[in-house]
Amino acid sequence: MLGADDGLVSTAALLVGVAASGASRNAILTAGVAALSAGAMAMAIGEYVSVSAQADTETADRRREETELAADPQSELLELTAIYERRGLPPELASEVATILQEKDPLAAHLRDELGQTEAGAARPLQAAVASAASFAAGAIIPLLTAALTPAGPRTAVIAAVTLVALCVLGVVGAGLGGAPRTRGALRVGVGGALALAVTYGIGALFGSAA
Repeated sequence: MLGADDGLVSTAALLVGVAASGASRNAILTAGVAALSAGAMAMAIGEYVSVSAQADTETADRRREETELAADPQSELLELTAIYERRGLPPELASEVATILQEKDPLAAHLRDELGQTEAGAARPLQAAVASAASFAAGAIIPLLTAALTPAGPRTAVIAAVTLVALCVLGVVGAGLGGAPRTRGALRVGVGGALALAVTYGIGALFGSAA
């Protein structure tokens, strides 16, 4: 959802700014395609790098836990017991649970309960990169198609209107998925998007007049 918002706002703002400068339809569409491509690639690369760093950290933590378990399993058992006690289990029960889990799969128990690592939540850099690029492109394609299909006269206004409506819809959906107030979510992205469009429109108009 956040990637789609980024693609929608950044591409629409660029298109509105270029259109306000008096550029031709081909120039506007070229700028839009470039914005979609560059933005999607930037999102993918940025996400890949950051999630790869997370994966490296998880690997280092795993190796450290393996070393500690091999060197001093009793201390690791006491550490696991203390974790369960802090979560509210009575000392006897905490010790029993820790003993059972450490006997069954000590590394998994420590990764999960000491470090918060699970297989389901493991860092997947390539998957994150593809998802980020796809979500950005999905948002960016909306104003780009609008610019391609709208006549020159109302093009800027139509791009802005379609973008704001799409942003509000995404805000409502995102707020609904997160259990937050839908109206607040729609207003937040709608007002932010309107501000971005206004700024780039003004810059484009000034640039066009100066040129």
